This record gives sequence, C-alpha cells and structure tokens, in this order.
Amino acid sequence: MPAPNTGPENKGPLADLVVIEMGSLIAGPFAGQILGDFGAEVIKLEDPKVGDPMRQWGRSLPKGHSPWWPVIGRNKKSVGLDLRTPEGQALAKALIAQADVVIENFRPGAMEKWGLSYETLSKDNPKLVMARVSGFGQTGPYAERAGYGLIGEAMGGLRYVTGEADRPPARAGISIGDSLAAMHAVMGITMALHERERTGRGQVIDAALYESVLAVMENLVTEYDITGYVRERSGSVLPGIAPSNAYPCAGGELILIGGNGDTVYARLTDAMGRPDLKTDPKFVDHAARGANQLELDNIIAEWTSGFALGDLLALLESKGVPSSRVFRAPDMLEDPQYAARESIVTTEHPVFGPIRMQNAFPKLSRTPGSVRWPGPALGQHTDGVLGARGGCSAERLAELRGKGII
Repeated sequence: MPAPNTGPENKGPLADLVVIEMGSLIAGPFAGQILGDFGAEVIKLEDPKVGDPMRQWGRSLPKGHSPWWPVIGRNKKSVGLDLRTPEGQALAKALIAQADVVIENFRPGAMEKWGLSYETLSKDNPKLVMARVSGFGQTGPYAERAGYGLIGEAMGGLRYVTGEADRPPARAGISIGDSLAAMHAVMGITMALHERERTGRGQVIDAALYESVLAVMENLVTEYDITGYVRERSGSVLPGIAPSNAYPCAGGELILIGGNGDTVYARLTDAMGRPDLKTDPKFVDHAARGANQLELDNIIAEWTSGFALGDLLALLESKGVPSSRVFRAPDMLEDPQYAARESIVTTEHPVFGPIRMQNAFPKLSRTPGSVRWPGPALGQHTDGVLGARGGCSAERLAELRGKGII
C-alpha cells in the first residue's frame, strides 16, 4: 500500500527546486534525502522491477520491509523507469530538461553510455546542476574502478587511524564514507546553485568518496609532510589530548569525559576532590597531561568506577565538566534534550504504522526542514510524475508499463 504524501507543511528553503535522483545505495540517495528534507521535490528514478537495493537492506526486515528505506527514501517521489532502454532514457531526458539538479552515483561512464552526459543534458537545460558521486571521481587512473564507501574510507586515510593500536583497522559502525561524499555533494550543489544566480549557468559537481573522507582528516597529511609523523590507531583517545576518554562507572556503564582544557581540567579536579592533581607537575598543563596521559586516565578511571553513571553525570554537570553517557537508540528516545529539540520525529508508515527517525538537520529558524513522508513504495509516483512532467497520456503510460519500461 503506498505511503501517503502527508505530513508537516513544506517550509523548506529548497521548495522551489526540482531534483532528479538517479543511482542507488547510500552516497547518491543520502544527498537526495538531504535536499528533500529541506523542501526540494526529489524525483527518484529507480529500476521498475527491483528498485533501489536499500529497500531490502538492513539487519532485519520486519514485515518484509527494510527499516532503512523509510529514512533514506523519505520526502522523495518514486518513479520506476528502466534507464537501460532508449524509451526510458528519453523519458529521463524529458524530466531532466525541467529540473534544477541531477544526482547520480553510477560508475563513471554509465550516464554517457545512456546518452545522458552533462554535455547532452545541458544543451536542453543550460541551468542544470549535476552532482556526480563516485569512489574515485570522474577523472584519473582509478576513475572507472568500483569504489564503495569502505574503499573511500581506506584511501582517504580514515580506516588506518580507526581502532585499537594492536588490532587491524576498524570501521566506524556506519557507512561514513558514503555519508561524507553525499554531504560534500550537497555542499557543491548549493554552491553551484548560488553561482547560477549570477551567471544563469549550471555546472558539474564531482564528489569522490576518498576525497570527501580526506577532507575531514584534519592535519594528517600536513603533519607528516612537516615532521614525518604517521598518525596511528589510538583507540578511544587522541595521543597528547588528556583527559579525554571513556571511563568505567559502577555497574559496567561508561562515561565520556572531556577535560583537556586547562580551565575545564581545574573544574574536574575540584569535582574529584583532588586539588593536588591541578598543581602536580605531571598534569599542570596541556603538554604535561598529554605526556602522562595513561597515568592520568588510570587515576580518573579509579575515581569514576565508584559512581553510578547518573550520579556522576549530575556531579560533573554541576561543576561544568563536559561529560556524557555513550548513547544508544533507547537512550536517544528517552533523553529530554532530544525531546525538547524534536531531534527524533514520528511519521506514519503504511506498513509499520507510526515510526520514529532522526529529524532534518541543521535547524533553520524561518525555513526549517521536515520529514513529510517516509520512503515511498516502488513506482508510487510514476504515473503522476510522467503524466505531469513527462507528457505521457494514460494510453502511453499503459504502453510503457506493458513493455516493462515503467
């Protein structure tokens, strides 16, 4: 049963934009999700038989449906369209001719093979902005290689520095490489749209997974270039930044404490009842604490282990020391800060009923984003979109459906 297109009023700043989303899985579709969250009309073109694989992804499939799809597919219209056929490509061209933005994350060369290169599309629509998301970018010797998120994370340097020093590199627990590429694609799209206001011309955004990861790697390359130091895996700490770690509490729970600044560290020693730690030469300033990081962490861990998590959080809050539980989904759903800011919202799903998911971020004061409906059924909007934007009559739609093109 199709999901209803009902929910909060669309007040998003991108409500005047039409976006055609092509591709599948995470990197391209997450970019589309962000634009849709902030009001864009996102028309997702997907295989009419199986759709985006995200419809079937997830650890579990309650009622035969993926819990992932309602999130990454939210605020989108689904059009089932076979892009591997000339008629499907012609329909895609007709839709793109009226669009502001195209997002695609196929392997480089696929769009060209289908006659959907930017050069071709921009002849009919010179204002078109196209975001191309790929593992290695559209150019260079690696361009045509398959490049999933984990490959981008490895090449961008993130995997090597993630995990414990005595173990193989770990992953972040989410598809962070794909998400970073999507965010960089969206940044590029908004920049290109801004520039279009001055020139009236669109352009191509080339977002590579590995470069999107590299962009957040701080001074990793520069530090090596200047000093020869290669940053290594360091578990839950950053070498030389202390105290800033996860510490045990009574009952086996963990608390995160960030007390590495001099003034914050002084407040922490007051909370601990250990003024001697503030003046001890081994811990007296940032450099000294970094040099004696393990010893200091052991002292703090011995102190935190005598407290229940809730009591210690209250104590540290009263002293102005940054601290937190290690949040899981149940903690998020019960937390007053999440509730006050509506960080989690409820939307109606035709199969699951009311479901909760993260809201649209960041928050805009006048034109906020919103979750207006969850991921739609495959092809739910095919007839409406192709009728209104593709010039297809009911007879033409029936013919296309009979051929399996839609």
